[in-house]
Amino acid sequence: MAKIELKNRIRRLRFEHDETTQQELANCVKVTRQTIIALEANKYSPSLALAFRIAKVFGVPVEEVFQYNTPDAGEESSNEKSKLTPEPEGQSSKLNHSEEGNLL
Repeated sequence: MAKIELKNRIRRLRFEHDETTQQELANCVKVTRQTIIALEANKYSPSLALAFRIAKVFGVPVEEVFQYNTPDAGEESSNEKSKLTPEPEGQSSKLNHSEEGNLL
């Protein structure tokens, strides 16, 4: 399965908001400065709660702070797709053509 990569605009948002320092942002969201450094370097993916706290500090939706890329549908094998879609009890893993459009 292709890796989902999370990117962010924290550094840009800090500078757009009165050049907030990493330490000031860290204090506002209750983490260490090292955590902010790791986030900005895309070395660490935040918890959902932390992502929302960061977005709240900047007054923007989470989607403006964090973006992710997902693999193209063509890159996943049908076996990988079946791992993502739970199979209802008592049904075969074979799909007919009318069901294929309902995946993801």
